[in-house]
Amino acid sequence: MYHDGELEMQRRAGVTELASRVGRIIGDELTAQAAMFFAARTFVIAATVDAAGAPHASLLGGSPGFAHAEDPHTLLVTPAFGHLSRVAGDLSVRDDIGLLAIDFTNKRRMRVNGRAVQNGQTISVTTAEVYANCPQYIHPNPSSPAAPQWEEWVANSDTFFIASVHPTRGADASHRGGPRGFVRVESASQLVWPDYSGNNMFNTLGNLTVEPRAALLFVDFTNGETLELRGRALVVGDTEREVVFEVEDVTRTAAEIL
Repeated sequence: MYHDGELEMQRRAGVTELASRVGRIIGDELTAQAAMFFAARTFVIAATVDAAGAPHASLLGGSPGFAHAEDPHTLLVTPAFGHLSRVAGDLSVRDDIGLLAIDFTNKRRMRVNGRAVQNGQTISVTTAEVYANCPQYIHPNPSSPAAPQWEEWVANSDTFFIASVHPTRGADASHRGGPRGFVRVESASQLVWPDYSGNNMFNTLGNLTVEPRAALLFVDFTNGETLELRGRALVVGDTEREVVFEVEDVTRTAAEIL
């Protein structure tokens, strides 16, 4: 069930047995509850992979129902706004996709990972992994500290999303939250954030131990402006961990409707 990177991080953290039990929550079907959760959302975060094998973190949005289950193994996503060309370009060369749906108000989140094809405006996702995450570190009202300089935006944020990828298991999108300023800007090319204890499966950190390339997405939830930072991540520590992220590329996208 777990891949090599996840097993390595579980071993380092000393939670192998616990992770084995927790991993039973991962299925490959969209349950009725999962389908309803996705259908109620107005945006999702998408992790896709470019031709060079590096992940992108993107926002896709629309009216409730823009993401809905066609059947237990197929999620259809027809976004009206967001990083449409970025996602379409990636899916034209790699079919890996990871989707994160999040409800800040009720502190709920759910992930779908699988393979996707795009037909016109609709992305058809065949599910391989479907599971909910715990409510920890979800802020009911995430801060939106967009600023002229991206470093200031990051340094004053309490929420971001991260896209990672495993060479054979595909793409994954995840959420990170903490007190405002939990991401430290060490320099114009380096960020550091603590890895807080979660479900002990280490899906994201497991990917990063195998493939360090990642993408971070910061969102201004007042107007939909986004900031994507792409680079490489290093997991430092075992039972207590930090992630050191070397920034290689910065992309700021004009506001969208959320």
